[in-house]
Amino acid sequence: MSALETLKNLVLAPYILKATALISVSRKVGGNQFRHAFATLGILLDYKFFDDPVLLKAALLHDLFEDLPETHMEDIRKIDADGNKVVELVLEVTKREKETKPEYLRRVLNSKSESAKILKCADRISNLTDLHLDTHTDKKISEYLDQTEEYILPMATEVNPDMVIELTDLIAKRREMVRMMDKDREGNNPDQA
Repeated sequence: MSALETLKNLVLAPYILKATALISVSRKVGGNQFRHAFATLGILLDYKFFDDPVLLKAALLHDLFEDLPETHMEDIRKIDADGNKVVELVLEVTKREKETKPEYLRRVLNSKSESAKILKCADRISNLTDLHLDTHTDKKISEYLDQTEEYILPMATEVNPDMVIELTDLIAKRREMVRMMDKDREGNNPDQA
């Protein structure tokens, strides 16, 4: 079966229903985690990962266990024949309770799972697209971009050269956005005169 035929036969509805629980989880940038899950799925489709139903299904649920830890994994395992693999992939990209962000990102980077790295890259592309100065401080944005360069770019290098290009472009644009705002603030600062 071709990748497009696989996509035509992909049943996402039960996973979408599970993902609707994320509607209750708001994002600093506005909207909610449900929309972010769909954005992540859209990025994977844009990169033509049509032939990996587990990856696509996991994209819809990738933040579920972290954002709603009361979620019953067994319900997802029972959805279909991919349920167990979907849960395992989601767990791979879920930050553990006592993990620091760098520890978490290092774990995913050092993972042997190509799917986990692809999913994390798509997730980060979505997050970078939503990164704005009206919702995050310059310092927070700079730290996030530094993390992206240190951990996510190497993942992308391993799994998809086009993701490297997009991530590099997003990093550059976000750094320029911060520089422009800093310049604007300096220009409007009466103490500088």
